[in-house]
Amino acid sequence: MASELLRRARAFEAEQRLPDDGRPVFHLTPPVGWMNDPNGFCVYRGEYHLFFQYHPYSTDWGPMHWGHAKTRDFLRWEYLPAVLAPDKDYDKDGCFSGGAIELPDGRHLLIYTGVSVHDGRMTQTQCVAIGDGIDYEKLDENPVLRTEDIPEGGSVRDFRDPKLWRDEDGQYYIVAGNRAADDSGQIPLYRSGDALHWEYVGVVDACRNEYGKMWECPDFFPLDGKQVLMVSPMEMPPIGLEFHPGYATLCLIGSYQRETNDFRREYAQATDYGLDFYASQTLLIPDGRRIMVAWMQNWATARVKPDRWRRFGSMTVPRELRVRDGRLIQNPVREIEQLRGAKTEYRDELISGETVLPGVSGRVLDMTIQIRPADSAGYRYFQVNLAQDKRYVTSVRYLPDENKIRFDRSRCGFPYDIVHSREFLTRERGGKLKLRVLMDRDSVELFVNDGEQAASFLLYTPQEADGIRFVSEGRVRMDVEKYDLS
Repeated sequence: MASELLRRARAFEAEQRLPDDGRPVFHLTPPVGWMNDPNGFCVYRGEYHLFFQYHPYSTDWGPMHWGHAKTRDFLRWEYLPAVLAPDKDYDKDGCFSGGAIELPDGRHLLIYTGVSVHDGRMTQTQCVAIGDGIDYEKLDENPVLRTEDIPEGGSVRDFRDPKLWRDEDGQYYIVAGNRAADDSGQIPLYRSGDALHWEYVGVVDACRNEYGKMWECPDFFPLDGKQVLMVSPMEMPPIGLEFHPGYATLCLIGSYQRETNDFRREYAQATDYGLDFYASQTLLIPDGRRIMVAWMQNWATARVKPDRWRRFGSMTVPRELRVRDGRLIQNPVREIEQLRGAKTEYRDELISGETVLPGVSGRVLDMTIQIRPADSAGYRYFQVNLAQDKRYVTSVRYLPDENKIRFDRSRCGFPYDIVHSREFLTRERGGKLKLRVLMDRDSVELFVNDGEQAASFLLYTPQEADGIRFVSEGRVRMDVEKYDLS
């Protein structure tokens, strides 16, 4: 039976749900209020369910609930009633992130972090709720992972975000984020025969103060013959142009021996190179694809927002993942082609200076640009301006001599001193570049060279600013294929 706190949240979101006008077309946003990390991304009864950190009562982070939505194509979402509220002693200060799985008997199991503060001391434990896709009951056995289950020396304050799966041996596993005795992150692994009674296996990997501090929102999965560990580090130092400071994203690719819990890193990279991407979570779907979604926001900027907003937060477009040549490859789910409408295409256009192409404009689109030097002299830079009018512009500039992409939204209309630009390196290709641009009203997601890199950004630009302009210093040959999306 739903608690009074949960009934109140459900009634509020039903009464106050905002209209769809002005929302992103194919990105999940909250029905009302605040959204952050994706939770419990899973298949249940043949549909894809996604839960999320949720505070329905304002556009600020507050006592965490779990919101709920489902989809059949990752792009068109149906809101369902909120499923968790902080209504028990062990989670009275928040139901934090976690995972979900369909049990063999058809029930749906959620595992989440319960947060409680007693006498000024915060404790984080792992808790379970079981339900039918709409209503969930928190179990009397909660918490199922307590402070005594934390690795020796680990923090009871920073023990959260369990990611759940069932392996080929029929056992359930979770990885969680924890702060180790050296004050940096570690990822403990637990095993269970019933997803209720857990035993500690060991630490999969640890930060050792190399990549930031606390590692949040871990995910751990096989992909294309490799094993991938994804985490979101806090207090990340900058490392070249690969990792930016603050709240970052880290993808470790290597090998794994399950019998001995031996994960060995081979490659490290940023998961996303943009300003607005955090707390990713993945799902293996029946056709074999590994799909990832993340919170499209930045903790460093999330507290600054226009006063008029009645909803805050969104998810990235779900992305298909692969590993190729030691790198994570990601591209939008192929289902996005179902949204394609009018097509505008140009081939072998010569760009020198500034160029506007008829039919190439808009704020909800899927556009692929391929460029190459027009002659042996090469070019100094190529740039595409997005969401442009006389007042606003957001730019993506490619510098071939440095193999660098520079994104700049400082003129996108946000009147606060937050981070507005990001640079990252691409692989050298002799001045050739393939750039896919997804725009959905208030966001831009870039996919470079068939997904070798992805970068996510929010815009704060009025929808009337929909111009697209191509700029080069030097002569560039360009192909453009642009689809309106609806």
